[in-house]
Amino acid sequence: MSKRTENVSDAWQPEPRWHVLIAVCAVAGLYFALPHDLIVGPRWLFPVIVVALLVPTFIMHAKKYHRIERVLGFALSIVLTLGMIVSVVQMIRALPEIKSAGLLLTSAGLLWFTNVIVFALWYWRLDAGGPHRREKRAGHPDGSFLFPQMTMPPAAKSDADQTDWSPNFIDYLFIAFNTSTAFSPTDAPVLARWAKVLMMLQSVISLTVIALLAARAVNILSQS
Repeated sequence: MSKRTENVSDAWQPEPRWHVLIAVCAVAGLYFALPHDLIVGPRWLFPVIVVALLVPTFIMHAKKYHRIERVLGFALSIVLTLGMIVSVVQMIRALPEIKSAGLLLTSAGLLWFTNVIVFALWYWRLDAGGPHRREKRAGHPDGSFLFPQMTMPPAAKSDADQTDWSPNFIDYLFIAFNTSTAFSPTDAPVLARWAKVLMMLQSVISLTVIALLAARAVNILSQS
C-alpha cells in the first residue's frame, strides 16, 4: 500500500448521517404542519412517501450499497423539493383569499424553513461528488464552495487542527441559511455553475415567501 493511500485511510472518517436524518424528518414535519389548503392530497401522504424513501436509503448506506443509496437519495431530494414548490405555488394562488395574518405568517415561516433545509440537502449531496467521495479523501482540497478552511495555509491548518477538515451537512445548512436571509453567499463563495443556479432558485423562493407573503400579512393587519 502506498504512503498516500495509508494517509487517506488513516484520515478517513465517514460524514455523520444523523444530521441528514433529522433534516429530512424536519421537512416532513413542517409539511405536515402546513394548512390543508397548501397540501396536495391527504395530509399523511407526503410524510409516508418521505419515510418510504428514507428507510431504504439508510439501509443501503448501512449495507454499503452506495450506488443504490445515491439513487434513492436523489429521489428523496426531488420529492422534498417538489413538495415544497407545490406548497409555495398553492400559497400564492390562495393569497387573495387568506384573511388571517397569523395563519399566513405561520405558513410563510414553515415554507421558509423548508426552503433552507431542502437546498442544504442538495448542496450536501452534490458538492465535490457527494458525501461518499468527500469522505474517501483526506481533507477537502476542492469543491463547488470555497470554504474558509480551504484557503488556510498548511501551517495555519495544522495549528488550528484543521489539516484534514472536510465539510458536513451543518456547513451546507449554514450556506443555505445565509442564502435565504442575505440572498447571497457569505463566508463561502460559490465556484460551480450548478451551485449558482441552485442558490438563485433558493433566493427566489425565499424572496417570494418573505416579501410577497409577509407583505400580504402586513396588509391584512393594517386593514383590521
